[in-house]
Parts: sequence; C-alpha cells; structure tokens
Amino acid sequence: MIVNRRRLVAGLAGAAILPLMPGKIRAQEAPRLVTVSKRTLDVKGKAATVYGLTGPDGKPGLDMLLGEPFRVRLFNNTDTETLIHWHGLTPPSAQDGVPMISQDPIGPGQSYDYDFINTRSGTHWMHSHMGLQEQQLLAAPLIVRETREPLFDGQEHVVLLHDFTFRDPVEILSELQGGGGAHAGHAMDQTQMDHSQMDHSSTGEMPSADASAMLNDIVYDAYLANDRTLDDPEVVTVEKGGQIRLRIINGAAASNMWIDLGTLEGELIAVDGSAIYPVRGSMFPLAIAQRADLRIRIPGGGGAFPVLFRPEGVDMRTGVVLATQGAAIPKISEAGDTAPALDLAQELLYRAVARPPDEPVTRTEMLMLTGGGSDYVWGLNGKSMMHDTIFTVRQGERISVMMHNMTGMAHPMHLHGHYFKVTAIGNMAIDGAIRDVVLVPAGETVTVTFDADNPGTWAFHCHHAYHMNAGMMGTINYSSAA
Repeated sequence: MIVNRRRLVAGLAGAAILPLMPGKIRAQEAPRLVTVSKRTLDVKGKAATVYGLTGPDGKPGLDMLLGEPFRVRLFNNTDTETLIHWHGLTPPSAQDGVPMISQDPIGPGQSYDYDFINTRSGTHWMHSHMGLQEQQLLAAPLIVRETREPLFDGQEHVVLLHDFTFRDPVEILSELQGGGGAHAGHAMDQTQMDHSQMDHSSTGEMPSADASAMLNDIVYDAYLANDRTLDDPEVVTVEKGGQIRLRIINGAAASNMWIDLGTLEGELIAVDGSAIYPVRGSMFPLAIAQRADLRIRIPGGGGAFPVLFRPEGVDMRTGVVLATQGAAIPKISEAGDTAPALDLAQELLYRAVARPPDEPVTRTEMLMLTGGGSDYVWGLNGKSMMHDTIFTVRQGERISVMMHNMTGMAHPMHLHGHYFKVTAIGNMAIDGAIRDVVLVPAGETVTVTFDADNPGTWAFHCHHAYHMNAGMMGTINYSSAA
C-alpha cells in the first residue's frame, strides 16, 4: 500500500539515498542563509511590491543534495512577522513552519535555525504559511537532487508559477466573506455532474471546453512564470535534438492550471517529487501546490517552442519559451481559449515507481469538505477549523482518508509531515501516485493512504489560500506525541 519513508525513500525519486554526513563534519557546517525580503516587481509596466525568498547565492530558493543535513537559517528582513513551510519535506513537527501549530512566527529582523535530516528528494518548494503572504509571492523552489549531475537529462530548468493581483489579498478575502465571490448562488448540482469528461486522459488532450470550470472568485491581473508574463517571457536555450527536464511548481494561491506543450510531446516522470512510470502527452493537469517533472525532447530541426500554463476557467495564460540557438522568438498573446476545469482523468493513469511493503490499513477516516456559502465559510466535516483536531493517530498505524467534496469548488488537499498514496477515486481502487497534494473536484471522492511515522501535530488543509484562510484547515495529531 503506502511506502514507509524510513524504509523505501529511494523509490520516491528513483535513486538511492546518498550517505549521510558524519556528525563531526555536520557540526562544523554553517547553516545556509535563506532571506525573506521585500522587492519590486514589474508587471505589465506597473511596479508592484512583493516578497522575495532567496538562498545564500542570492537566487530564489534552495538547491541541495539528498543526504545533506537541512541546516538553514531563515532570516526575516521585512517589517512583518513571517514563517516558511518546507513543502514536500517531512521535518520534525516543531520545524514545519506553521504558526499556532508547529512554531511561533519570526519577527522583523529575527532569524530561526532549522536543523533536520531530509530523506526526500525531488521537486519541492517553500512558502509562507502566515495569512495571505503566499499570495504576495512569498514562495520559492526547493530542489533536492539525488546526484550533483543529472543522471538522465542533460539539462534542467525550474519554473515557478504564480497568480498575481495588485490588490491587497486581505481586502479580497474580506470582499469574498461579504458575499462578493462567484461561488455564491452558483453551486453545482452534485447529482448531475458529468463524469464523461474523464475519458480524454489517455491521449493527453485538453478536455472539452464545456467541462464544469472552477467558479473563479478572484480576477487576477496577470499569471507569472518565474515572475514574467507573456509580454516578456523567459527564453530557455535548448539544443537541437536534445532533452530537457522541466521542474514545474504551481505556486499559485488560487489557480489550478494546465501545462500545454503545444506542438511538443513530453513524458511526465514525477509528481510532487515522487517518480511515476512515464505518461506521455502534450497536456497535463497541475493543481495548486502540485509539482510536475516533464522530460521533453527538442526536435532535431530546432526552433522556438512555447510551453504555456493555462489557469482553468479563464482565457489568460503565461509561459516560457524553449528555443534553440538563433531561433526567432514568436510573439505570444496572453489571451487564449478559456481553459476547462481540471479533473482526475490523468490521475487514474499515474503509477508510483516505489513498491512499498504490503501492510494492511489500520482504519479509514471519512473527511467531508464542506462550506462555500455566500459568507465564504469553508470547513472540514461541517466545521470551520483552522487549528482544531480532525482525528488522531498512533505511530505505526496505516491510515486511509476518504475525502468527499460536498462543495461546488475543487479543493487541492495537502497533508503536512507525510506523503500519501492515492488509493481510490470514487469507488475505483487504484495503485496510484505518491503525493503530498491531491485534487478533490466538486462532488468527487478521493481516498489516500499514509503511514503514521512522523509524530507531532500536522496541518491538513485545502491549498487554495483563500479557502484555507476561511476555515478549510485542521490538524492530525499523534495520540502519543508530547
């Protein structure tokens, strides 16, 4: 069923763990400095003040090796409290970066030292868990590599996606809670949902445009790929006939997206940092907070090849351009066809490379995703929680969680401190992917299974930032935890 992180970490990324550094050497290492700061970003010719999150080399985020100790000093160089969650890693609970659950916020001018052994490689990211700072671009990549040099791909490139607004996100949430969201009065009829849209996945084609789209509550000014729009997209130089691995992170606060390779075809080889058997196609879903590793072969004749990211339910898009030396870069319009809602058709195809021990499930917990009325109150099991306990576990148990979405909007559900295996969609049992975020569309039921092997108190929440901050978050507690 589910892989135990201490017994079979190697399978998560398809490579073995590197030897841990001796304690004597480890003690001599200085922590890596990660700095939270404010910066000015130009979006469509207009200046915006946003957050930045830079590593010791001055670049966004961190790039490290599996087996290296995670020794990081987080410095808050702003005038506001903050706290960073290491999304995709499984640290001790006290270093998970969630205020009022794992640790206190870091004040202006203050720092906090993190020190734990990371056992998880792959494409991960780091982001604020303080209020709506994530919507203000307080996020960055966190890449943990198995080896210093790529084993199979000669070239790699990381793409971090954002939805962007010039408006104050606190003001947006207040407006939503006052009844200003498109969700109000437009909830889906759960009994008439059309599941036939799930037949497109084996071809990698976009589902039909009449699929029920997410009811977008927020009008965004732009969508960003590595801080840039299609007015001036990032151009990644590639070799004719070469191969590139794109590590794509959906860091949007409230936008599920489609990855559209256009004329190219790619292989999806990992989701949320965990290897899967390759799935070929030119269109791949990427829910909020999910990650996708795509291996793409560049045609031998060369050229310029846009890779577009299309938020569901809107006609705007962003992207990067893969181009061989000397290729003419096309002008790409920000406007395009309205993208339909993400579904679970391709999720049915994903199979984890890791083969975990065959152990029975201790029990199954039901989790109802609820709320979404005109007051914009969201919740779990009918209760707007934030920090309340959903259920308790004991160390060593194997727990299945059956999540039933009773609302009219999709919810990307994230469990901290663990990863889980997708084991059923609806009534269909599957041998699915290993993830830390799974999308539960409106009216759907998704079951995941995890091993309780990391004692503490852990957040379990919708990763749509406005849903989470309006109550769709609770905790899973270990009954034997201190």
